[in-house]
Amino acid sequence: MTTLAPRSQTGTSPPDEIPDALIAQVKANGYGVLPDALTADEVAALNTEAAQICRAQLRLDRQPTHGLADIDVMRRFLCLHQPHKASAIFTAALAHPRLVAVLTKLIGPNVKSMQSMLFVKSAGKPGQAWHQDEFFIPTRDRSLYAAWIALDAATVDNGCLWVLPESHRTGVLYPDRDHADPRFDCTVEAYNFPFSDGEAVPVEVPAGAAVFFHGYLLHRSLPNTADCGFRRAFVGHYMSAESLLPWGPLPSDCHIGKHDFRDIVMVAGEDPYAWRGVEDVVGLHVRPDGDGGCDR
Repeated sequence: MTTLAPRSQTGTSPPDEIPDALIAQVKANGYGVLPDALTADEVAALNTEAAQICRAQLRLDRQPTHGLADIDVMRRFLCLHQPHKASAIFTAALAHPRLVAVLTKLIGPNVKSMQSMLFVKSAGKPGQAWHQDEFFIPTRDRSLYAAWIALDAATVDNGCLWVLPESHRTGVLYPDRDHADPRFDCTVEAYNFPFSDGEAVPVEVPAGAAVFFHGYLLHRSLPNTADCGFRRAFVGHYMSAESLLPWGPLPSDCHIGKHDFRDIVMVAGEDPYAWRGVEDVVGLHVRPDGDGGCDR
């Protein structure tokens, strides 16, 4: 099996050389880019593994894969959640030293991850409407950050991220609603926020770059309108291990103040709640992309 190379073999700068300016930008504007987070070889390994994950998912769905090229297999998908549950390579990427070096500067020494996502997004696939990650993944201390790794060059044409700079600073979670905009997948959209689309900034990055952004930052992506190709990305969500994570349905016998989602991966430091144990709750699953309608 292909593995991600140790950092000493990758040719990029070591973790302790993360620029202070990047950390300052993320804190001030809500987002920032580390251009050389992964090497070309590491990106290629993740893309190869992504094709295998998509092929295995088709087989689970009892769809034929014999004779299908990898690119045809991947075109069937927009996004798969929790790819690290199905792949040691993606599990390693979730705790990549370059990512962890940034995350510990943003969050603190003890960092846990609760979710990964593999966006495939071939030509013609939709984007996702304005949203805040903290709306979906509630932390108790506002410590949520995403690391969005480009597995292809992300451009305006193929559906890169767009952000509303400084929108995280209000500390407000905005209301949400269903939508019927064909540009976006079935996920709800945030609305009634004091920012306009005209203030949005496209985050165009090369393959191997990582975009870090705060859980309260408003962001979206538009459809892949390129003639061909993909806009693949691997995304991890992270937070302080000191904070409980009241995510998912509240168990009937649990007080809300004690609710703690324990399907996590520690990526740095120590887990203060290790005595609670770790559970395997959520497996690999496919996000609906709206093709054929949304089951609300």
